[in-house]
Amino acid sequence: MNFLAHAFLSGDDDEILIGNFIADAVKGNRLEQFNNGVREGISLHRKIDSFTDHHPVFIRSKHRIQEEYGKFSGVVIDIYYDHFLALDWDIYSDNELSEFALHVYDLMLRNYILLPARSKRILPYMVIHNWLVGYSRFKDLQWVFNGMSRRSRKYNSGMEGAVESLRKHYSAFHEDFKEFFPEMIAYAKDLREELGAKDLSRPL
Repeated sequence: MNFLAHAFLSGDDDEILIGNFIADAVKGNRLEQFNNGVREGISLHRKIDSFTDHHPVFIRSKHRIQEEYGKFSGVVIDIYYDHFLALDWDIYSDNELSEFALHVYDLMLRNYILLPARSKRILPYMVIHNWLVGYSRFKDLQWVFNGMSRRSRKYNSGMEGAVESLRKHYSAFHEDFKEFFPEMIAYAKDLREELGAKDLSRPL
């Protein structure tokens, strides 16, 4: 799961959402600098990632492009799944995607001082280029994958070709997502209920 899915799966809890947004940038004992709600969001993010990485549908998606992208295939699929979430947004939420994205950007900007350095670097680009909405468009995906390819140049990731790979297997990846995501929603909802967080997603 990438930024859009993690934000959506946070439910209607701003502290959970902040934690979910910054989780990949928080290492080791730095967890203790955040309040309980943000720490719960970080925990939610990590459990979502573990569920995703071990899910047979996600593994099937990865295997479809394993030869081209090797160890980066999971990262590519994370972004493909965000594409399909943005594309099918109305199926999963009663809120407009553009409104949801603005809420996420506003929340992160208002809490900018809390963000780790890596999140602070990413956020301006996310806001300026409207990543959360842009995941639905091929041209925006190409921009994202080009940037990721440049940052992983020494590994020769080949991610600049990921949009073409998506086009090649588009229906198969879409079907994978539609099979996987309702299970992901149910899993994340159960985790949030354990945390006492409110739910925003539409019941399926």
